[in-house]
Amino acid sequence: MEELLGTARACRILGRSRSTLHRHRNPRPPRLGPRRPFHHPAELSAAERERVLAVLDSARFVDKSPAQVWAILLDEGMYLCSQATMYRLLRERGQTGERRAQAVRPATVKPELQADGPDQVWSWDITKLKGPVRGVHYLLYVIIDIFSRKVVHWEIWPTENGTLAKEFIQHAIIANGGVAPRSIHADRGTAMTSNTVTGLLALLGIDQSHSRPHVSNDNPYSEAQFKTLKYCPAFPGRFGSIEDANSFCGRFFAYYNHEHRHSGIGMHTPATVHDGTATRIQTHRTATLQAAFRAHPERFRGRCPSPPPLPDKVWINPPPQPPQTDNEPQTTHVA
Repeated sequence: MEELLGTARACRILGRSRSTLHRHRNPRPPRLGPRRPFHHPAELSAAERERVLAVLDSARFVDKSPAQVWAILLDEGMYLCSQATMYRLLRERGQTGERRAQAVRPATVKPELQADGPDQVWSWDITKLKGPVRGVHYLLYVIIDIFSRKVVHWEIWPTENGTLAKEFIQHAIIANGGVAPRSIHADRGTAMTSNTVTGLLALLGIDQSHSRPHVSNDNPYSEAQFKTLKYCPAFPGRFGSIEDANSFCGRFFAYYNHEHRHSGIGMHTPATVHDGTATRIQTHRTATLQAAFRAHPERFRGRCPSPPPLPDKVWINPPPQPPQTDNEPQTTHVA
């Protein structure tokens, strides 16, 4: 193209300058040896840099930001350098962290709770029930046994506070025949972490466990139970009064404990798992399935069915399991 059109015209068509073409055809030879250090005229000298850093690190200014130091010195008729230069010098020294004393938050530990029977670990939470008009709601307190999934106790109050929470836990233990759990787990709500609740649990010798901040799945049993409640077909969008809410919840929790077959406990009801009669029911289910298999084995592809197993243990945040080797049998954990 260059031979036909000429260099200038070819460069215009290609959108390139002739100087670029020239540099491409005649590159500069590589520079040998170290580059000569370049000092900007406005750059601080080594002595000035050390002076600025000495002022910033002095006892007077050690807890102040460079912007504060710059302004104070300026009011005193002294100018060392710009704020940006102060920040840059500190950054080069790795000193750009927070200069003021900071509150140290204790590290939150992931709660790991195990239950292999009822009345070992309870979980409780509070959820809002909408009232008759916008802005009116009632607080439903619910405590659940994580092994049996039984709702041990529930109450509805117009407010949430530590005093009501303390009374609620006391009422739950009374409703459970005076039997208290080994541990009680909850999230970090105001009522759950109140001094009144903490004092009560310490007095009763009950371990107190809390979810980690901003972790939504550390209280799974209470959250799942609230979902079962609010996704019930009969659950109303709003309640006309707190009496209406109490009436509905009374019917629902009676159904939930004694009629609802829960997938997490082998399709048994929470009440039968809690009182131990689920074992007898499980034996009856097994016998029924075996009889059905003997009558029509072809319908089961030659393999006798078994009912969903009852849980042997359940966890809140189970610890990580070591990887299984090829020789180890595969097991299914049901919680």
